Amino acid sequence: MARRLAPEEAALWARVAAQVRPLPGRVRPVAAPAPRPIREAPPAPPPPPKRTPAANQVPVEAATLDGSWDSAIRRGRVVPDVTIDLHGYTRDRAFDLLTRMIAEAAASGARVLLVITGKGRRSDDERPGGVIRAALRDWLHAPALRPYIAALRPAHPRHGGGGAWYVILRR
Repeated sequence: MARRLAPEEAALWARVAAQVRPLPGRVRPVAAPAPRPIREAPPAPPPPPKRTPAANQVPVEAATLDGSWDSAIRRGRVVPDVTIDLHGYTRDRAFDLLTRMIAEAAASGARVLLVITGKGRRSDDERPGGVIRAALRDWLHAPALRPYIAALRPAHPRHGGGGAWYVILRR
């Protein structure tokens, strides 16, 4: 038994068949209109974890983790579940990407994100550090992201050192 064509395949076949000339003495069969592909709405993002308002007031870099977490981070034994590289993005696009990726990572059960911001340009007349690097802490305190975040820690040199951060997500 032949398999049924997907809507995209049927539409492609209809376009190909419309361009074919029939053999001499034959008539081109009338093709039925190709079905339109059905577009499903993207799934709604999951609701953020519930937290007390007081827990959202603690800065992400001051949030406490148990000793084993901090020890593993210092020794470079933490393996990121997701890596988000923000190089080459504008400030607004980087924030949008970070927001989307954190929500997706939380929905998939990831716990450690490696956010690569880069160190930024350094010169005498500019503020040291990059725009995205400087804005990361503020972004993580935003009401849309703060409920997902357990802590923020600098990355180990093997994962980017001063140009990257570990974002630990809440369970």
